[in-house]
Amino acid sequence: MMLLMDYLKDLNDRQKEAVLHTEGPLLIVAGAGAGKTKTITHRIAHLVVHAGARPNEILAVTFTNKAGKEMRERVESLLTAQKVYGKPFVSTFHALGVSILRENYEAAKLPRSFVILDESDSVALVKQSIIDGGFDPKQFEPKKFKSIISKQKSDGVTVGEFAKNISSYSGETIHKIWKRYEELARKEGGLDFDDLLLTSVSLLKTNSEVRKKYTDRFRYVHIDEYQDTNELQYDMAMLLTGDNKNICVVGDSDQTIYSWRGANIRNILNFEKDFPNAKVVLLEENYRSTGTILSAANEVIKKNKERKDKTLFTKNGDGEPITLCEAYDESSEAEFVVGKMYELLKNGADPEKIVVLYRANFQSRTFEDALLMAQIPYQVLGTKFFERKEVKDVLCYIRAALNPESFSDIRRIINVPTRGIGKTTVDKLFAVHVKDGMNPQTIAESGLPAATQKKIGDFFLLLKRIREFIETHEPSEVVRFVVTETGFEKLLKDGTEEDRERLENMRELATLATKYDKQSEIENTDALRGIEKLLEDAALASDQDTLLKDTKGVRLMTVHASKGLEFQTVFVVGLEHDLFPHARGNGGTKEEKEEERRLFYVAITRAEKKLYLTHASVRTIFGSRQIQTPSEFLYDIPEENLERESFGSRYSTGRVIFLD
Repeated sequence: MMLLMDYLKDLNDRQKEAVLHTEGPLLIVAGAGAGKTKTITHRIAHLVVHAGARPNEILAVTFTNKAGKEMRERVESLLTAQKVYGKPFVSTFHALGVSILRENYEAAKLPRSFVILDESDSVALVKQSIIDGGFDPKQFEPKKFKSIISKQKSDGVTVGEFAKNISSYSGETIHKIWKRYEELARKEGGLDFDDLLLTSVSLLKTNSEVRKKYTDRFRYVHIDEYQDTNELQYDMAMLLTGDNKNICVVGDSDQTIYSWRGANIRNILNFEKDFPNAKVVLLEENYRSTGTILSAANEVIKKNKERKDKTLFTKNGDGEPITLCEAYDESSEAEFVVGKMYELLKNGADPEKIVVLYRANFQSRTFEDALLMAQIPYQVLGTKFFERKEVKDVLCYIRAALNPESFSDIRRIINVPTRGIGKTTVDKLFAVHVKDGMNPQTIAESGLPAATQKKIGDFFLLLKRIREFIETHEPSEVVRFVVTETGFEKLLKDGTEEDRERLENMRELATLATKYDKQSEIENTDALRGIEKLLEDAALASDQDTLLKDTKGVRLMTVHASKGLEFQTVFVVGLEHDLFPHARGNGGTKEEKEEERRLFYVAITRAEKKLYLTHASVRTIFGSRQIQTPSEFLYDIPEENLERESFGSRYSTGRVIFLD
């Protein structure tokens, strides 16, 4: 066993205080870059090594797969060093919901192989619900209605509860579409992301036996990024916390930036009301950024009122001043940024440690154009591997084989690769399918020609063969079987360069699937567990997971997407009134204005060594050329922390020519 003082020697006094508090509620207010993951992982290890907890009695919940992976690896490394080989349960909220529902699918009245509907699946079902309701999906935008439904669910509202408070025509319309959406999803055994939480929380609330199973299992509960929890996640945390109240939450009210998807800042601000005897520890020493960057961050955020007061400090030294550039227009802004990148890369900087952060996705285009011209490799965060058409096609075959009632999957792949089943045929078939289910009798009664019925029958025989193969083979073998048996391999291998790339992506899926090949043995469950876990992880993959791949190049992403990441050099662009802060925040409520300020604070604190802030005097937005004024946030940064530059003019494009 490691001696206690050795175990704590790398922690500062506040971190030690948090680690040593093992019993009862604990709130860790962790500023940006203050070592919160280190603190949580050492606390978990301390609970096992010195407080007598078994690893499997500890639950740690994060918000992203990336954060979960990092936490899991660090904890396991600490425990392995002590010759402790058990594993705590480290998971995202949604993956925890999946785990609860998989273990208790009968109690939750779900099929064993229920389908997790990703965003595109859900939007497709909402669109069908709009059509079924007699509405025009061009007028009633599916994504908008999916967002409305999602917001209600994240607040813990079911479609039945929503119906009790309808007082307008728009409310009636939402209810009609929502109700049909639920019917379609349930008919094919599908749960969307919000359902994973809503259904699991409902089960924990209403089934005391299931709830007791988890409160007995998890003696110690840890919730990371607690400021980002919505009502459902808050309820789940409370339900899983047993009578001993051993809950540790970690977060920072200054980094609450997701209210638009249900995050409730009151959850962290009211923790001491929920647990009056809670221990509170502030982590204010920053290990990431320079003193100059932190000085700017502290000045920006102190204007907010809804926050736990704290001031970040560092021993890293002041570092370089913050560069503030006024560009003539968005093209000049992009050329300035890319010019600075070119200099950094020429001097040996790691491109993956350089990022451009913007408030709105449309801003990326001018930077992509400039990077292409400069021949600088880049990656735009958000292009998910699992959302590539060919990858999703393979996954849909597996999902449909496991769950023949998964209408969305069947509709997607029934003629992929082409097998002579046209759109009109599919529409006729699914008119019967949605009403009476898909089986040989309903196919025979569909009125379709015999030749077409045979093609449809052959398709379902293919799904049956895939299902039988799944039951006796590992996930990687299943993926290879699907790629071959469906005809994808034959179709693509001798095709165009694009076709061959699609086939390579399918083969990459098989490679990725090898990590699930022993899942059934690891969890001591039946042969389906590995493929189920692959499908779960694919459905729950986040934008940040795209950065886990070894892709070279500078990064481009929204500020929201950058949460939890850090870079040596950060360019925060488009700092103009009504862009950042966004127009919604400028003209909105006090809460919305404070969230825009928190978003800027998050952007600043991503930077380790160098921070660039840019704005344009003129910008084309939605086709209209507009005069822009600098963001109010820029006036909050102390002048002594800044160095100013200008780039481009009304008469000069300021174009940079890159020469080796």
